Amino acid sequence: MLRRTKRLFSGKVWEGFYYNGRDENGKRVEIPLGTDINEAKRRWAELECKPAPAETGVMRIVFDRYERDVIPTKAPKTQRDNLGCLKFLRSVFDSAPIDSITPQIIAQYRDSRKSKLKGSEGKPAPVRANREITLLSHVWNMAREWGYTAKENPVHGVRKTKETPRDFYADAPVWNAVYGAACVELQDAMDLNYLTGQRPADVLKMKLTDIKDGALELKQNKTKKKLRILLDDASGARTKLGQLLDRIRARPRKVASLYFIATPAGVALNQWTLRTRFDDARADAAKAAEAAGNLELAKRIRAFQFRDIRPKAASETDLAHASKLLGHTDKQITETVYRRIGETVLPTR
Repeated sequence: MLRRTKRLFSGKVWEGFYYNGRDENGKRVEIPLGTDINEAKRRWAELECKPAPAETGVMRIVFDRYERDVIPTKAPKTQRDNLGCLKFLRSVFDSAPIDSITPQIIAQYRDSRKSKLKGSEGKPAPVRANREITLLSHVWNMAREWGYTAKENPVHGVRKTKETPRDFYADAPVWNAVYGAACVELQDAMDLNYLTGQRPADVLKMKLTDIKDGALELKQNKTKKKLRILLDDASGARTKLGQLLDRIRARPRKVASLYFIATPAGVALNQWTLRTRFDDARADAAKAAEAAGNLELAKRIRAFQFRDIRPKAASETDLAHASKLLGHTDKQITETVYRRIGETVLPTR
């Protein structure tokens, strides 16, 4: 193996490694092995048809490469979640030889997390363990592609901790109480979220230029699914969504904004300002319910979260329509995770 260095314009020293080999005619050639010494050693061993050095087969090397090459290609929120999961995985598997990891070891990791009360982001550790094991599975698949191991993925066949989907349904009294206490931009956000059935982040990025050929066009951040939500029905009459967007566009603002969800001053809301407004409206609505002596309603109001609007939209239309509106390819996901009320049926007689 050869080592090459050169000083860059920035003043930093670049370092690269090369395999000192020969071509089919016996002429000496230098084959680039990259700038990572451990990856270079592994590739050198492949070219030499020798076992890779032991230090190139530990999970730390695989985690380093995954964090450097794969995680930056994901959405910002997914990057943060992956880095949080990776922190816990590294604490256990960092120094482990990759070929020593078995399904039994992963099951022990899962069980050890059950004893923890909270994981990263304040979620129950058993639920976080499922995310961590899923990430470990993808890391392992990438390790196989990169040539660090030829073993089958040990995550396959390991049971996940059973998760209970959130089951809160924002019925009319809860919705009306919070909606009535909301400022105008929050009311717009609630209406737009309900009528489109999209995730909060997708609602906040909707803007005037997304209206094309009589439809609101969008691309979901999480799945990259493209949707066209019509603003007119089959008879040519305006849909509730069309009426909402017309109302927002007609409202006078001190400064025009391209975004539908914006303050009267024209400042677009982000996830933090949206949450603050929603928390304030929810608190005011709960206090009003308590003052009226309706403690049960106040309790349900306090349990209401903005993310419950998407399931409310899925619950208040038929399953096929809800599945398409939410951008799901499988109706089972819509029914299991997002439908919060039972099917309406007639009695026997």
